[in-house]
Amino acid sequence: MSAPIEPERILTLDLTRDANDIWDRIRRGFGMPDLDSDRVMDQQSFYLNRPRFLKQVFERGGRYLYYIVDELERRGMPTEIALLPMVESSYNPMAYSRAHASGLWQFIPSTGKHYNLTQDPWVDERRDVIASTNAALDYLQRIYDMHGDWHLALASYNWGEGAVQRALRRNADEGLPQEYQHLRMPDETRNYVPKLQAIKNIVSQPELFHFELPYVANELHFVTVEAPVGVDLATAARLSEMPLDEFLALNPGFNRPAVTTPGQTFIVPTDRAEQLQTGLAELDEDDRGWRMHVLEPGEHIEAVASRHGLSTAELLKLNALAPGSRPGAGYALLVPDGVDADGALEVSNLLPLAAASVRQPGLKLSPPGANRSEPRLKSPKAKKPGASKRSAKRNGSRAR
Repeated sequence: MSAPIEPERILTLDLTRDANDIWDRIRRGFGMPDLDSDRVMDQQSFYLNRPRFLKQVFERGGRYLYYIVDELERRGMPTEIALLPMVESSYNPMAYSRAHASGLWQFIPSTGKHYNLTQDPWVDERRDVIASTNAALDYLQRIYDMHGDWHLALASYNWGEGAVQRALRRNADEGLPQEYQHLRMPDETRNYVPKLQAIKNIVSQPELFHFELPYVANELHFVTVEAPVGVDLATAARLSEMPLDEFLALNPGFNRPAVTTPGQTFIVPTDRAEQLQTGLAELDEDDRGWRMHVLEPGEHIEAVASRHGLSTAELLKLNALAPGSRPGAGYALLVPDGVDADGALEVSNLLPLAAASVRQPGLKLSPPGANRSEPRLKSPKAKKPGASKRSAKRNGSRAR
């Protein structure tokens, strides 16, 4: 007599209570059909055999998940999508691929422009947490509406909707099924949905895999604060009482170490917003900060650097220019106006992709009003007593 067949275990959720944490909330919103294949098992094993990496990535994603899930629920989209940046970038907003894709959601330049993500020498909104998330969800909604199938939508997100449509037509012409699993596609796309399914499986039942998800509270993690032109990111991090790397993880969209365009915002944890606003208000009463200097005909970058207490190499670094660059007349350079540049130089070291966004030796200014992202030029101010001494001190310390 054969043994009775055990009923399949079904994960049940009590939707009458509040979510325990963000993972509980994500589980409640799962809405994609499950994919069951050997590729899913392979990807699952890959992640589970690297528990430290898995936990590190989940912890990194914790700072972004509440916002992403909130947006997904507002749009009525499956919350599995909140796990997609793990596949795309390991929740690293500074991630940059060989195909020049950037940010949490790995937008290539052309798709980013199509979804109105600003990419210029000053900011790259493909890395901006809020702007890129909204653009990615807009894109995913559009390609889902095109196919009516989330697996095909995800394949389109990875491979391109045109490529997926051609693959579907090829299957239709050959009398083959038109589901994701039956399409001929590159290995990267073939493994794309299985990767997401593997992560979904782990998040669904971590105890089944003897894995403990890091605790991420189901509460608003960050808010935005107006970012005044002329404030450098290191100063904003200091006013927020945050380590610089943590501040940049929430504010990765800047290509320069100081705010150069109006209308920008800083993202900070909810419990740091008030003190940052207070600190920025006090700075606003000071006449020092960062400004743009436009090179005059015959003016050399070495002279500009010296005037502001910098070496030529430092001025080039602050402006994401390659060593030896010779920007000419009409180019705008970010310069310190009576403030210490050390913090901004440290930020420059943490913005390795800034130079990748600009292939020209500087920025030629457009006519006023020609571009909404045109830098607002600050007028030079009279130096306060001691400003020249600070510059001399910095120069002297370098000489030693």
